[in-house]
Amino acid sequence: MKTIFRVFAYLRSYPWMAAGTLGCAVVSTLMVLVFPKVTQLLVDEIRAGHRENLLFYSGIALGAFFLRDFFNALRILLNNTFEQRVIFDLRSALYSHIQQLPLKWFDNRATGDIMTRVMEDVNSVERVLIDGIEQGVVAILQVLVVGALLFYSNAQLAALALVPLPFLAAGALIYTTTAHRRYRLRNKASSAMNSLLHDNLAGIRQIKTFVRETEEHARFNRVSQQLREATLVVMRVWAVYTPSMAFFNSLGLVLVIGFGGRAVLADTMSLGDLVGFLLLVGFLYEPISKLHSLNQLLQSGRAAGERVFEILDEPLEPGAEGLDEPVSIEGDVRFENVSFAYTPALPVLQHLSLHAQPGQTVALVGSTGAGKTTLVQLLTRFYEFDSGEILIDGQPLRQWPKSALRSAIGMVTQESFLFNGTVRDNLRLGNPHATDTQLWESLEAANARGFVERLPEGLDAVVGERGVKLSVGEKQRVAIARALLKDPPILILDEATASVDTRTERLIQEALERLMAKRTSFVIAHRLSTVRDADQILVLERGRIVERGSHAQLLAEGGVYARLCTASLTESGAESAAPLGGV
Repeated sequence: MKTIFRVFAYLRSYPWMAAGTLGCAVVSTLMVLVFPKVTQLLVDEIRAGHRENLLFYSGIALGAFFLRDFFNALRILLNNTFEQRVIFDLRSALYSHIQQLPLKWFDNRATGDIMTRVMEDVNSVERVLIDGIEQGVVAILQVLVVGALLFYSNAQLAALALVPLPFLAAGALIYTTTAHRRYRLRNKASSAMNSLLHDNLAGIRQIKTFVRETEEHARFNRVSQQLREATLVVMRVWAVYTPSMAFFNSLGLVLVIGFGGRAVLADTMSLGDLVGFLLLVGFLYEPISKLHSLNQLLQSGRAAGERVFEILDEPLEPGAEGLDEPVSIEGDVRFENVSFAYTPALPVLQHLSLHAQPGQTVALVGSTGAGKTTLVQLLTRFYEFDSGEILIDGQPLRQWPKSALRSAIGMVTQESFLFNGTVRDNLRLGNPHATDTQLWESLEAANARGFVERLPEGLDAVVGERGVKLSVGEKQRVAIARALLKDPPILILDEATASVDTRTERLIQEALERLMAKRTSFVIAHRLSTVRDADQILVLERGRIVERGSHAQLLAEGGVYARLCTASLTESGAESAAPLGGV
């Protein structure tokens, strides 16, 4: 129950709305109780042959029904508004928390599973918050009020009407104690299906390229079958539980009819009293049946709530709560004896030291897995180093608020990510307040203005999901323009000219030279043309710097770097486009 109590905290922001919803529900419930009494009086009046009060009693019943439905309509309006506000708050809190979690957390989570928790599980928790509280309170109130009226009317028949209650309570207890696991398995199966669907939609080109449609359909059906089976387990138990509870309700009605009918025949009870009593018994069992349905809702919400709060309980990345004020950074970067490992058994960087002065370009060269990308990810604090120290302008990295630090660092990667929006939207990630003139100037500097002008909508052209409507080179140049708009003092280029043809590479290289001017730049080298002009070249092997120096110095030494250059030139036959081995 800890999870259920925990979700109640989200109601505190709207106390008057909660009170209004419950108030309307209480009034509409009390109006329901008018009809049994009026019916009792009408039956007795008709049997006695009195006509003068029929219209009056009918008017009272009609007025009670009108008030019931009026307050129900008002309750629904309040309830829906209340519901959507609570959903918004909970989902907003969850999304805000997710954005501040460390990247290592995302490395171990499927995107589809996260989406399921944000969308489906939040809705389930909300139904417990709103429908569960409102309907539960009203149902309990109705049981208490109707029960009191029954005992006031006829204590003996009331006791008979309550005979099924122990059976109903036992059934609810058994269902409650066994339902949690079933709902948890169903939610897990739903997440697995959403994760597979997300992956397959994102990789639809690969599926078509490798002609895997049939196999992926079969894999989807297997996961969907698991969801079907998990859902059927829930439904089968519910199919037994609900009719069983209805049967015990009917048992109470039969007892009341049997003993009440005998009392009418013995003239110890009027027919009107019996009819009114039977209607009250119906109103007693109605909320009990509703409580059984709410029990199902409660168990589903409990399982969903655990999944939501599992994320909300995850610790935020260190420094995520930092201030958003911009800071002035010159770009002096120093690594002092830095070590890092994703897992203790797999060290990635070992006792690494380097110094990049403001405005210098540092090229990182080495085979795949040498630690080049990890090194720059430590600088952005995507991951936290284990030992040593990283300094920016002489100040320890962990003393910089993350928001301020990342605002001062620009990044262009091999696979530049573009959102499914317009060219303008993607550019303004670098500077939300940039004018169209500034946007065009950045595109001009990135050698991207020409192809953007040829797009039918220009800056308003939609680039598609992940920029699918643009070529690789075009996406790279938009990313460079975006970085230019950000105007960061520190720049990271992670194989920014990879996977493009020679002509496109020259356009990108020209744009990168403009971008790198007067900035401290870290270049993960893929092309010799990028590397040889760097102020420092660092050669990494197994997380260590094995060589450092300028292009000319390292060639003269005839070490690892010289061998990489020689192998690259031999393979390509052209220095300008030569890739440095497995960099």
